[in-house]
Amino acid sequence: MSVSTHGLRVHRGPQVLRAGVELFSSMRFAIALLTIICIASIIGTVIKQHEPVNNYINQFGPFWAEFFRAARLDTIYSAWWFLLILLFLVISTTLCIARNTPRILVDLKTFKEDIRAQSLKAFGQRAETHLDEAPDAAANRIGQLLVSGGWKVKLQQREATGDGKSAGGWMVAARAGGAHKLGYIAAHSAIVLVCIGGLLDGDLVVRAQTWFNGKSVFTGGGMIADVAPEHRLSASNPTFRGNILVPEGGQGSVAILNQADGVLLQELPFSIELKKFIVDYYSTGMPKLFASEVVLHDRETGAQVPARIEVNHPASYKGVEIYQSSFDDGGSKVKLKAVPMAAAAKPFEVEGIIGGPSTEITNGKEKLTLEYAALRVINVENFADAGAMSSGADVRKVDLRHDIESRLGAANKVNKPKVLRNIGPSIGYKLRDAAGQAREYQNYMVPVDTGDGQPVFLLGMREKPEDPFRYLRVPADDQGSMDGFVRMRAALGDADTRARAIERYIAKASDPKRPEMAEQLRVSATRALALFAGSERAKADATTVGGWQAIAEFMEVNVPEAERERAGGVLVRILNDVLFEVLNLSREGAGLAAMPNDEKSQAYLTQAVLAISDAHFYPAPVAMMMTDFTQVQASVFQVARAPGKSVVYLGCLLLIIGIFAMLYVRERRLWVWLTPQGAGSADNGSNSTAATMAFSVNRKTIDSDREFEHLKYKLLALNKDEPATK
Repeated sequence: MSVSTHGLRVHRGPQVLRAGVELFSSMRFAIALLTIICIASIIGTVIKQHEPVNNYINQFGPFWAEFFRAARLDTIYSAWWFLLILLFLVISTTLCIARNTPRILVDLKTFKEDIRAQSLKAFGQRAETHLDEAPDAAANRIGQLLVSGGWKVKLQQREATGDGKSAGGWMVAARAGGAHKLGYIAAHSAIVLVCIGGLLDGDLVVRAQTWFNGKSVFTGGGMIADVAPEHRLSASNPTFRGNILVPEGGQGSVAILNQADGVLLQELPFSIELKKFIVDYYSTGMPKLFASEVVLHDRETGAQVPARIEVNHPASYKGVEIYQSSFDDGGSKVKLKAVPMAAAAKPFEVEGIIGGPSTEITNGKEKLTLEYAALRVINVENFADAGAMSSGADVRKVDLRHDIESRLGAANKVNKPKVLRNIGPSIGYKLRDAAGQAREYQNYMVPVDTGDGQPVFLLGMREKPEDPFRYLRVPADDQGSMDGFVRMRAALGDADTRARAIERYIAKASDPKRPEMAEQLRVSATRALALFAGSERAKADATTVGGWQAIAEFMEVNVPEAERERAGGVLVRILNDVLFEVLNLSREGAGLAAMPNDEKSQAYLTQAVLAISDAHFYPAPVAMMMTDFTQVQASVFQVARAPGKSVVYLGCLLLIIGIFAMLYVRERRLWVWLTPQGAGSADNGSNSTAATMAFSVNRKTIDSDREFEHLKYKLLALNKDEPATK
């Protein structure tokens, strides 16, 4: 009993190994792996890769965001399980090739000339006839015809058996289209090569260095020069793909490799010096070309190699490809002027460098940190539907999205052609409070005519990076500046100026014969102007600080609903006239002439009133407007060492060849059995031969039928009117 058990143990190992090899090399296993890869690729297309975690939280919610991170669905193509599937696919396909290639190669050398003559009658495509020539002469003639037609031929002479069961004769065996089976090997080898190339050029080698070579991902901040060696990969790293930013006049020799949980620094065998960045624009302001003139400094030999890098025209040095990826700011100098948006704020000026040190500002009671984020010299937006928009849209909380975004390329007018226009430079900055919370701002340097004839300064703001910008529109005065808006807002906050404006309004609007009406107008105008200015919030039981929203809340609380529409219309007309007097008083205080009461002045007043109303909700005490800048360009290069690229190219070539061979090359085999007429009798020297031809093809088509007919009449010398197929 123990011997039997021992015997089972001896044979169980090879059986398990054989079963494992069968599974790994089976087609169903490979198809299952390919299906998983396809599904993963679809997920990687639908879910944006390498996005900040907050983007996934906002789009999918905390649960799914955490699930994506845990399953590495946000970095699918570098996930360990995806690379493992590719590895299994390589193993599976390699085993499949190893198992089938010897059999295919043997089959390519086999003519199957030993087939029984009787078996030819079982073929679907066959023909029989009599030839007026000896069997050996017929065999040689048919063989030569087939060879001239590209067939490989083998002749076999058979002797008659003594028992009479098998007659003597000649068997002509031919084959063509052997490349069909070679296409099978080529196509499967292509899958292996493409997967190997993908593994070589993916994150596998870089990740292996973090697993086995003591490297770790860097998650901190600071200067590149201060990063420790354990976060750096050597210049001899066989494969990598990263980005490097080089400003004009500067050099860079360390690329950044983004990882799921941080970055790795890749040392390059050379440094890139950016001599000049070149950008050309279309008439619309859209860039049509950007290129970099660089000098590559070899870190070993000191050699200097000049090169020009353009989009789709990379440079190559020491096995590293350098691509023009994009362009950015290289540390431009900017001058900013603070425009007060709160009553306690004061104007001031600062200078800074984009991406450079931040500036601490104290304006009013709030202490903020000003971070210089971005300078954009060119801003091209869509003005296709600008003329149809009303300039008097009432929006709250700095939200002009319905009005502005429709004019600035919000892509909500799909049936109308785009009208692109460059609206000039803009400054992007962040204001960070004491708690570390930051809001992002984008303000345009010059006023923009959005289609209603009144140029406005666009002041953008957003709470989160994934949110769109919302815009406050501040009208440009007759000098093309924001000074008129600032003066009017300051005058509105002064009680004496408001009183003078009300008296001017009453003097123009009231009837001297009805003093009681003048007093009613004074009360209404005083209350409305105080509400709009934000000085009567407590008395009015309003929750907002001022503007049209405070007026609306006051009406809801103090005016019956039935009378609200009529009373609101009267109050708006009164307030509009009083605000016009405030505007002119602010101009007089600056030594400027009063504005005439015409259409142009009313357009400016309307936009100024809207801007003052919305400014109550502006989330910062000041708006930083750019007054001057000195631009410094920078190029963003993608540097890659990709040894797997050639392997992938070879795999693609083999795949094309293999698919072509399998689809368009037909494997054909032909047998012609020739026996002397009256075989089996004493008349073996007869010059009459009985011929039986059989034709086999791996995929029967109309072309194969035509080829059989052609071979039948060519080889057997049949008259086309003579029936030969049985």
